Amino acid sequence: MSEKILVRGVNWIGDAVMTMPALKGLRKVYHESRTSLLVKPSVAPIFEKDPTIEEIILYEEKFQGIIGKLRLAQRLKKKGFSKAILFQNAFDAALITFLAGIPERIGYNRDSRGKFLTKRIPYHNDDRKVHHVDYYLNLLKATGISAAFSKPWIFLSLDERLAAREKMSVLRRPVLGINPGAAYGSAKRWLPARFAEVTAWFMRDTKGSVVIFGGAKEGDIANEIEFLVRRKGGTLPPHPPLSKGGQEGGSLSVLNLAGNTSLRELIALISECDVFLSNDSGPMHIAYAVGTPLVALFGSTSPDLTGPVGEGNVVIRPNLPCSPCFERTCNNDDRQCMYDILSEDVYLAIKKILQKKPAVFFDRDGTLCEDANYLSRRDDFRPLPGIDDLAALRSLGFSLIGVTNQSGIARGLVDEDFAREINNVFVERYGFDDFFYCPHLPEEYCSCRKPEPGMLHDARYKCGIDLKKSYVVGDKDADMMLARAVGAKAVLVRTGRQRDSAHADYVAEGLKEAVDFIMKDGRSGDVESRA
Repeated sequence: MSEKILVRGVNWIGDAVMTMPALKGLRKVYHESRTSLLVKPSVAPIFEKDPTIEEIILYEEKFQGIIGKLRLAQRLKKKGFSKAILFQNAFDAALITFLAGIPERIGYNRDSRGKFLTKRIPYHNDDRKVHHVDYYLNLLKATGISAAFSKPWIFLSLDERLAAREKMSVLRRPVLGINPGAAYGSAKRWLPARFAEVTAWFMRDTKGSVVIFGGAKEGDIANEIEFLVRRKGGTLPPHPPLSKGGQEGGSLSVLNLAGNTSLRELIALISECDVFLSNDSGPMHIAYAVGTPLVALFGSTSPDLTGPVGEGNVVIRPNLPCSPCFERTCNNDDRQCMYDILSEDVYLAIKKILQKKPAVFFDRDGTLCEDANYLSRRDDFRPLPGIDDLAALRSLGFSLIGVTNQSGIARGLVDEDFAREINNVFVERYGFDDFFYCPHLPEEYCSCRKPEPGMLHDARYKCGIDLKKSYVVGDKDADMMLARAVGAKAVLVRTGRQRDSAHADYVAEGLKEAVDFIMKDGRSGDVESRA
């Protein structure tokens, strides 16, 4: 059924990210409807490229006060919304939709706003009992909307990714991103000296670099850490000159960007980090929503409610009776919860999730085997010439991993067990380390359908892959754009219908030529990403 739906979004970056699974679930049920999101300008960029949202309406300062709310209500009324779903808990969220005359108004029955709602969802202080992702999903489920869990995902354009990569090209890889601030209050902030200590260890052990993030009001914290890191850096061995076998990247060790990025730039830059260390904060939520391996520090707040979502992340929290207290500042005036998080534990966590292995990722249909247009029968499975040559890549330490879009599963054209069976042939017969597939339709806007990099992120976690030292081999532009999205090298094989790609680093006639190129390129040590 086609409707015009208004969603009142939340005002904090972290909660905005945690509403994404609910927004995706809403879109899946009302896929023919037009969804508009009403949010403050401070969080609107989170959804700027999100295909589940047709329109973003800014709740600007001019809509504050009684007159402003009436103006906003009149604007919403002209748009003819039939349904309003209120993720924001505030009283005025319900009042404005009531004044706008929206026939169906759904929200939690809290903050004295029940009389303005047509469907009041019972509220029993559940936001202190369940993760906030579930809090928003439960609102939909209580209305009869079957919204399944999905990982929050912030969509980035390729241009945004490339611009961020260019900005960070001055840094040596691997790059540790740190976010030492937290807007909610000082009780959530780990000690600057310990951020600096962990950073110095990272730079010494990996010969890599650090980028410091933060808001305009967190410049003093960032500057203190930069000063301490540079002072500690005086005891570190100097970076060796770049060589063919050395670390890729630039020559800088520290880049302080606190207060110098827009929100969209921040999102893209965090996506380019190899690992991220953060207090419980907006950037922490951004990190897992762009697939960057994350170490999250919790003291006064609870990861059970606002912790990172998805695999490949580590949460460190103290074991204290006063934690979590949910206070902005420490009532005991000692922030013992933050002192109890040791630098050694944090650094060990970073080492645990920092990936080092290179891989070659292969598309399946049209690259490894003939494209049978939704391969669904074993008789139609025909591996392409050169597939036996892939084993040579192992001599240079490459893992072999398959990544394939299989929307035929969702369309009912391909049995999922059969798809797994074919994928497993490459593991058992041709020595692949793993094989990943996306079973979703394009209109589901998942993070795993190429060219979105979700499958590569899963491989990074499960197989220990350093994506920026890797290659993607495929027969379509989507494969080449996938490589560009993560900073891998892109190799187009002319085994399908496509003969060239503006996103390819190399074009090969077939698998053997692709292997020869990767072997030569890999031996040279030139495994840095295409900028």
